[in-house]
Amino acid sequence: MGLSSVEAIDAKEMDYRSLSSSEHQQPPYMHKVGVPPKQNLFDEFKTTVKETLFSDDPLRPFKDQPRSRKFILGLQAVFPILDWGKSYNVSKFRGDVIAGLTIASLCIPQDIGYAKLANLAPQYGLYSSFVPPLVYAFMGSSRDIAIGPVAVVSLLLGSLLSSEIDPTTNPIEYRRLAFTATFFAGITQVTLGILRLGFLIDFLSHAAIVGFMGGAAITIALQQLKGFLGIKKFTKETDIISVMKSVCRSAQHGWNWPTILIGAIFLTLLLFAKYTGKKNKKLFWIPAIAPLFSVILSTFLIYITHAEKQGVEIVRHIEKGINPPSVKEIYFTGDYLLKGLRIGIVAGMIALTEAVAIGRSFAAKKDYQLDGNKEMVALGTMNVVGSMTSCYVTTGSFSRSAVNYMAGCQTAVSNIVMSIVVVLTLLFITPLFEYTPNAILSAIIISAVIGLVDYEATILIWKIDKFDFVACMGAFFGVVFASVEIGLIIAVSISFAKILLQVTRPRTALLGKIPRTNVYRNIQQYPEATQVPGVLIVRVDSAIYFSNSNYMRERILRWLTDEDEQLESVNQPKIQFLIVDMSPVTDIDTSGIHAFEELHRSLHKREVQLVLSNPGRVVIDKLHASDFMSQIGEDKIFLTVGDAVLTCSAKSPAEVV
Repeated sequence: MGLSSVEAIDAKEMDYRSLSSSEHQQPPYMHKVGVPPKQNLFDEFKTTVKETLFSDDPLRPFKDQPRSRKFILGLQAVFPILDWGKSYNVSKFRGDVIAGLTIASLCIPQDIGYAKLANLAPQYGLYSSFVPPLVYAFMGSSRDIAIGPVAVVSLLLGSLLSSEIDPTTNPIEYRRLAFTATFFAGITQVTLGILRLGFLIDFLSHAAIVGFMGGAAITIALQQLKGFLGIKKFTKETDIISVMKSVCRSAQHGWNWPTILIGAIFLTLLLFAKYTGKKNKKLFWIPAIAPLFSVILSTFLIYITHAEKQGVEIVRHIEKGINPPSVKEIYFTGDYLLKGLRIGIVAGMIALTEAVAIGRSFAAKKDYQLDGNKEMVALGTMNVVGSMTSCYVTTGSFSRSAVNYMAGCQTAVSNIVMSIVVVLTLLFITPLFEYTPNAILSAIIISAVIGLVDYEATILIWKIDKFDFVACMGAFFGVVFASVEIGLIIAVSISFAKILLQVTRPRTALLGKIPRTNVYRNIQQYPEATQVPGVLIVRVDSAIYFSNSNYMRERILRWLTDEDEQLESVNQPKIQFLIVDMSPVTDIDTSGIHAFEELHRSLHKREVQLVLSNPGRVVIDKLHASDFMSQIGEDKIFLTVGDAVLTCSAKSPAEVV
């Protein structure tokens, strides 16, 4: 029955006597549970839709405004630059220029490497850092996010596309499918934003994302061993076993030692620069410019030494000029249409998850609101436009956004500055990258993705929630030992499994009275809390739906059975009243009410009375709409657990004991 010591029994008797003595006093005032006024069907439906899809009340600024003002507000809603641009000044421009130049120096070498991850020519990475950031600058609401290709999405896209078309034997069809997937990724993102379905991306839990990103980082780093070691014949599989087998098989004759030397030296330089910037935040510019510095220096060394003649692989050729139009290359018919749609939806959702998470993170640091649905529309629009201008899927880059933030960016103008630098590179500088060694690009990517392995977050997940840790590790090992697609499926599956488990198996608790108070709490959390003789108090910590109603009924009956067995073993009277604390129950459906009716019948056979405490507005409204209220009686519903206990104790025949 809770505590077995003499002191605990004495405490229970004292609490019980204090309750019993209240009979000889004037009964305390008990407020009845309020029944809300009946809403008509249309108003109820409108309220539900508003709370589900328009909880942020996006039309509030338009209220009581003249038509001309509404038009301006509408334009500002679609193009936030028209709003914050009014207060733009020279001081902000100075910060944006510095930040834009800094992230441009980081993005140029990264873009070339990430394009190779996606199995595309190097220029497509640069194309993707020109048009999409410009579109986002006009439509995005984040001040800090830096747009461009990212490692995880590039790897995912390359893996999914390669499973459909071989990029080596059919480069044109492969490129067309990449543009098609990008187009549908954008359409997916815009659709989610317009229909205000952004909450769907929250179904991928934080733990699953941490595991997926960590696994993807390991996979990306392993893929770079080809360029880092100078291996020419390399596996097309991405799992760690296949990659390590390929590396070991080519160890005797396939490794190129000049390439390894170049890669090792510059990887050490990049990691040291990253460590320096992490230790001293004021030196953030060192890791930001280190990749570009490494590219320039390594390119110069290869040029003067002609190391390519020693087997060092180089970039050789990057197409000069700005993005060519690619509308005609998108598959709008044929077999590849559905393949592009499927790949686009997957890539679009992952890109969206990463961008929104990054945007919210930096918005919280600077204390401003980020409209997730607007972000989706902006990200989707830039990918749709990008697909028509020879770009592949782009999103917010965490490494670049962090540099952008530390460099003092003020607005999205930093993305415009970065785009200008990239287009100047495309017009005038790309021929200079001809002698850039592939090893340096591999080193840049390895140094960039190391930060995606968040071991601190993994340790914290283990400490907080073991099921979350299983989701994290499942996604991680799925990516590392199988493939990116398998890892993603595992991440989503475990996230959904957790939701289903929590919905179908809600928590319940036995409540007891905390000594010298009128407060009733979980006896496992408060061991000193005492149970009331003859009364069992159970709390249900969830809404009661068809998915959990039977479990809830069975669990409550099991509590009652266990309690009666314990009372019988010590020759104490059985339970006469079962009080269900409904405070946490936010909603109930017909299955839930039916479960309560069955519970009431079961309790009636056991000569136990069912009592409800503090049902919410929605719950009490549905209980009144059903026949259940007449079954248990209006006098069996109380505003607080204390009121219910006081009334039940006064009626209990056990009080004479």
